[in-house]
Parts: sequence; C-alpha cells; structure tokens
Amino acid sequence: MLVEAAGRSWVPAAALTELRDFLVAHLHHHHESEDGDLWPVITAVAPRVAEGLVALSVEHHQLDAALDALGEVAVADGADRAVLQEAATAVRDLVLDHLEDEEPQLFPVLRDLVSLEAWADFSKKVIETSPTVSAHLLVGFFDRVGTPEEVALVLPPIPEPVMAAMRQQAQATFEALEETG
Repeated sequence: MLVEAAGRSWVPAAALTELRDFLVAHLHHHHESEDGDLWPVITAVAPRVAEGLVALSVEHHQLDAALDALGEVAVADGADRAVLQEAATAVRDLVLDHLEDEEPQLFPVLRDLVSLEAWADFSKKVIETSPTVSAHLLVGFFDRVGTPEEVALVLPPIPEPVMAAMRQQAQATFEALEETG
C-alpha cells in the first residue's frame, strides 16, 4: 500500500507518514518478538530448526536496516516521493522474500510442536508490547483480512466507542492512501 501511495503525488503527506511510521514500528516489533520470544520457544521443542532461525534473524537484521532507512525518509506535500517509494519497495521486497523463507520453517513446527499454552503466552506478550503508533491502522488492517470474530480474538478488549473511532480513523487514512486521483 505504501509503495503505491507514494507514487501518487496527491496523497497527503500526513497519510503517508502515518502509514510509514506504522509499518516501521510494527515490523520492528514483529521480528523483535520473534527473535527474542518465539525463537526460544521453538528451539526448546525443535532444536533441529535452530540453524534456520539464526538465518531468519539475519534477515531480520537486514530488514532493520531497510526499516530504519524508510523511517528516515522525509515526506512532504508536493515533494518528490521517489526516495520514499524506493525505500518502501525495498522493505516490501525484503518482507516478501523473508516470508518465503520463514513460513515453510515455522508453520509445521508451530502447528505440530508448540503447545497452545506456549503460543497463547507468546501471543499475549506480543499484544501487550505492541506499539501504539497508529494503532487504528492495525485495527483497520485486521478488519480487511479477518472476520469480526477473528479480529476480536487477536485484539485486546477495547471499549466499543473507542473501537468505532479507531475503525473510522483507519478508514479515513485508507481512503486518503488509496485515492486514485
């Protein structure tokens, strides 16, 4: 979404910055949670995958550098956004390549060997430590890919008036980012 929106000169800089900052914070948090919290759980039940997890952590460090570069790109209304688009493309491509490496290694172990209790503990910690940067976008993205029941499972309890406001704010940001001119 950021790559495409950065290529549209009419998208407000505020919306681009909001999405950029969300992606940087949440992707950092995601892989830091894996490295620090999930990998020890997995290696405890499947030591044979430890070497693969080290390789995934190396990819996380590469992603760190790309995320830091993306986070440093200046975004302004009316400015050339080629640098933003290049940095966003680099992050997107790294994430897609990383997922191709990560999913085949993790999913079988998570499915077959990690206990529901261990997964619940990990999930709880991830939720509790999740960045608050543009948290409304997290709700909006979950709404785009999950059923209401699934979204309720992954989000902490949020009072309905607050949840409604977060959804409305996310929708406004998405509309600004996806405006076709």
